[in-house]
Amino acid sequence: MEKIVIIPTYNEKENIANIIKAIFSLQQDYHVLIIDDGSPDGTADIVKDLIEIYRGQLFLEERSGKQGLGTAYIHGFKWSISRGYNFIFEMDADFSHRPTDLERLFNACKYDGADVAIGSRYVQGGKIENWPWDRMFYSKGGALYTQLITWMPIKDPTAGFVCYKKEVLQNINFKQIKFVGYAFQIEMKFAAWKLKFKIKEVPITFTDRKDGASKMSKGIIKEGVLGVLKIQFRSVFKDYRRRVRNSSEVAIANNFKV
Repeated sequence: MEKIVIIPTYNEKENIANIIKAIFSLQQDYHVLIIDDGSPDGTADIVKDLIEIYRGQLFLEERSGKQGLGTAYIHGFKWSISRGYNFIFEMDADFSHRPTDLERLFNACKYDGADVAIGSRYVQGGKIENWPWDRMFYSKGGALYTQLITWMPIKDPTAGFVCYKKEVLQNINFKQIKFVGYAFQIEMKFAAWKLKFKIKEVPITFTDRKDGASKMSKGIIKEGVLGVLKIQFRSVFKDYRRRVRNSSEVAIANNFKV
């Protein structure tokens, strides 16, 4: 029970079985937690069938309706920490993140001194395949914009392929993580950086999904643009580090009840 991969899903029936099988085929002792937000396409039913095959390795948490990426991950973080996992991963279901890169993120945290390892598209060696120019523009522009506003030394702050050491998540007060969409990834990295955890970017190849529909929307982009300003505002004019850190063992225990 060292490593667990959290995958939020909504209407991922085309991908979910294959991504689960691909992770387990690595034979590196990963466990997988699916957080499904009431997918009407039957994603959760597919996972339930696979649980019979991967019992004790594959888990499913079902929620009613779309509640947002951020709340799904926070639910998964709490679930994973309460069960003793030491390395907790974020990953998409659509194969934009390659399962074979999981070990590279793990090694960065386990052996290379990182507290947070980010699968990065924008460091040397990282790249994107099969994205249209507008998606590339929004993503790279968003990364540069975030760096400019927040001063974070992270080249891919919106990346969704991440490995956290348990201690990082235990020290973050999730009640202070305000965003649920595009800005959630930025805010989590910002919190870890402000709390002085070591962050390392690991180059990956990001490939656009082949099956299923993208969840990107104008609302998510807007949240990202405005969210970055709000994140920096709160950190400059208020005691951000004190508020975002869990200050006692009691707070940690309370924060991770699911």
